[in-house]
Amino acid sequence: MRAFLHASLCAASLAALALLSACNKPQSAAPGAPPAPAVAIVNGSPISRTEYDVYVKDLLQGKQQQLTPEQKNQVLDELISMQLLAAQGEKDGLENDPDTQAQLALLRTRVMADAESQKYIKAQQPSDTDLHAEYETAVNAMDKTEYKARHILVPSKDQAEQVIKKLNHGAKFEDLAKSTSTDNGSKNNGGELGWFNSSRMVKPFSEAVKGLKKGEVTPEPVQTQFGWHVIQLEDTRDATPPPFDQVKPQLANGVIRKKLQAYVADLKKQATIEKKLDVSTAPATATAPAPGVEPAPAPPPASAAGDNKP
Repeated sequence: MRAFLHASLCAASLAALALLSACNKPQSAAPGAPPAPAVAIVNGSPISRTEYDVYVKDLLQGKQQQLTPEQKNQVLDELISMQLLAAQGEKDGLENDPDTQAQLALLRTRVMADAESQKYIKAQQPSDTDLHAEYETAVNAMDKTEYKARHILVPSKDQAEQVIKKLNHGAKFEDLAKSTSTDNGSKNNGGELGWFNSSRMVKPFSEAVKGLKKGEVTPEPVQTQFGWHVIQLEDTRDATPPPFDQVKPQLANGVIRKKLQAYVADLKKQATIEKKLDVSTAPATATAPAPGVEPAPAPPPASAAGDNKP
């Protein structure tokens, strides 16, 4: 648990620091409301039970987990340490540091935006009509065929061409995958990817698979952002949409996400916005997904057997 707390602290400490910075002076309760009970008082400044509960929630990140007494005490020690650091930071005048001010301002914006999002979502629970409409849209958009394939991933085109030559001279695909492929997720299984829907793959990969007949190997190497692929199509089958009830939670999330996006879009339309950042030379950065997998925030429903990917 100690390792868990320290790993989570990086993600939650900024939020806690903003909350605790307001605790360096005694707080008064809202008119007519009883004062929040304190879980600790550090140099006269209370840490409220509400702050403790919020911090635990951030640490657990949605996990349903009951903390042991020892773990609860560890969390409290973390909060006390942060309270002391925040108080010392105030004494050192860090509130006047431009970077610190920007971080605190950005954090407040994030917290308020999240609170407003949650408030909106609670009032926008989807109806069965919404869910069935989302289901039909997703089913109509999904590929009607699933593919079973193997692949060998190598860093260069020359290496991929050598793999194809060896296959043409009788080498077994599975053996070459185990000895040559850089995809650690599939090489030990002879390059086996299992059943997948083409929408789960990056475009060059999926187009190459669609162009193959059963048993065929791509005659030329296929390039993606992950390297060079040699692909063998093993089989195809009709894709079966999952039952409505099975994907109902995902459908609800999709409907709510779309409503929230529409709500934000409406706020933008009503706002006066003037962008002043020159983005013409800004570098693009992205986190790469697993080899061959197309990053997709909301893929359409697919059968359980189609969830495998490189």
